[in-house]
Amino acid sequence: MTTDLGNGAAPGAPETRKLDRVVIRFAGDSGDGMQLTGDRFTSEAAAFGNDLATQPNFPAEIRAPQGTLPGVSSFQLHFADYDILTPGDRPDVLVAMNPAALKANIKDLPKGGILIVNTDEFSKRNLTKVGYAANPLEDDSLADFQVHEVAMATITIGALEETGLGKKDAERAKNMFALGLLSWMYHRPTEGTERFLREKFAKKPDIAEANVLAFRAGYYYGETTESFAVTYEVAPAKLNTGTYRQITGNTALAYGLVAAGQQARLPIVLGTYPITPASDILHELSRHKNFGITTLQAEDEIAGIGAALGASYGGALGVTSTSGPGVALKSETIGLAVMTELPLLIIDVQRGGPSTGLPTKTEQADLLQAMFGRNGESPVPIVAPQSPSDCFDAAMDAVRIALTYRTPVLLLSDGAIANGSEPWLIPDVDELPDLSVEFATEPNATDGSGEFWPYVRDPETLARPWAIPGTPGLQHRIGGLEKAENTGNISYEPENHDRMVRLRQAKVEGIEVPDVVVDDPTGDAKVLVVGWGSSYGPIGAAARRVRKLGLPVAHVHLRHLNPFPKNLGDVLSRYDKVIAPEMNLGQLALLLRAKYLVDVQSYTKVQGLPFKAEELQDVLAEVIKGVGA
Repeated sequence: MTTDLGNGAAPGAPETRKLDRVVIRFAGDSGDGMQLTGDRFTSEAAAFGNDLATQPNFPAEIRAPQGTLPGVSSFQLHFADYDILTPGDRPDVLVAMNPAALKANIKDLPKGGILIVNTDEFSKRNLTKVGYAANPLEDDSLADFQVHEVAMATITIGALEETGLGKKDAERAKNMFALGLLSWMYHRPTEGTERFLREKFAKKPDIAEANVLAFRAGYYYGETTESFAVTYEVAPAKLNTGTYRQITGNTALAYGLVAAGQQARLPIVLGTYPITPASDILHELSRHKNFGITTLQAEDEIAGIGAALGASYGGALGVTSTSGPGVALKSETIGLAVMTELPLLIIDVQRGGPSTGLPTKTEQADLLQAMFGRNGESPVPIVAPQSPSDCFDAAMDAVRIALTYRTPVLLLSDGAIANGSEPWLIPDVDELPDLSVEFATEPNATDGSGEFWPYVRDPETLARPWAIPGTPGLQHRIGGLEKAENTGNISYEPENHDRMVRLRQAKVEGIEVPDVVVDDPTGDAKVLVVGWGSSYGPIGAAARRVRKLGLPVAHVHLRHLNPFPKNLGDVLSRYDKVIAPEMNLGQLALLLRAKYLVDVQSYTKVQGLPFKAEELQDVLAEVIKGVGA
């Protein structure tokens, strides 16, 4: 795991050790700037060339009482010199800015882990707030860790004394002190952070300079104090050749929509209502009006999707974004899109439910809602990205399906993907798929009437023609009442309703999706683990671990959840045991059991937190041993 560099350092200088990977968690009060601190360290790790994965963790309350457990905010970063799949199970380094942060996170720090504590916040009052009867820095309760006590606020205020800032404003920069200290410990470059701070606070140069000085104070503290006997280096990762940038799932989704609009040569209209954790999609898309993007922040969820569907009716690509509670409100309009057979993209960034539930935590519990959460028979294709960077491709794929088959499509992201980040290989624009569509321009009635029939179907895709309102000679009727086949007239005939329901279902079932690819290096696994969405990283990491133990396991990950890939049933039938880890109570397992009559074993978790690789490793090892592998 570690080797000395032998760098010929001067006597008394810190020893430098080389690591292949590190997990750091910054934790503090929601007002301590932990997300900014973690994001800046992540940016420097990305610029340095490390592979990385992050996991922000926000309080649910907008402003919980200061110094309390509900108000703790954290940011975990895993960076390495090789390909990694998760933000890490446990931190190697925990930076705790107050007693609440320590108490909320210390259980995750393994024995021997590094603990850096801001001692200025360990007052009797703050300790009492979180239930500490005694100061843990003064008893033996932290004896299992490498504890570094640093008076971050005091040192920061001292470093900024000559700036003229008040004590309160100066103390706010202590997160930059922590960032500087960690940057020194892990040999991170400093120029990018200083440039970022000056740009971020360009309109407040005194605040910018204060943050830069605090950042430098933390760096120089590490350099001059004798408290830290060791520093660490993590070399750049060997990634595929190309240009990379750090990206979050929500940003990647937004970029995927921008690219899809360009490849389809269509304007995009996002009709939406802000909701955690989907709001950043609106924020990002609103910056790209120059690419034909129109964003509308509607008065509610229903108005948002209504505007999006109206845009699709008018010849644009309508998109709406939300989280689970918003999908419930949008369900009738999704059904209208099914009936009118118009392209529409509904992005659901899943969070813990039901109802308001856990707004800032993650879950995968909307799958059955996506499949069946509408009245009547109203099938909708479902696409699920597996990681932050994969959101770009998933968005492109969802738009392809919506445009080709004239159907609403549900894209199921989740909080872990949306807020997490990783390196993204920027694609070559020339290699992006052509998504262009042809609008109807001529009458198409087969009875010689010279009329336009809106429900004449393409023989291959079963998609109906898309006619822009106002096109001469293409007058037609549209709406939520059942349509007569071909003509689109309102029809209450039982046989017609039966046929139209089956046609809409057949259209979705016939959507072309790639076959699943089985990850089974040895080819002799008896156990298959199947997942979807953000469980990709933990499942993949767990599979790597059990294989190192000599236990063969196969892994399949599903992007397309409706329709399923055509070879999925055959793949499932080849294994003695199939296990499906999900952050719900077994929704994918239920669907697989019903469709393929395979005894899929569920492993479920609904804690608002992603799986850990170590817990899935234990589960998989037990199942594999149980089948005699």
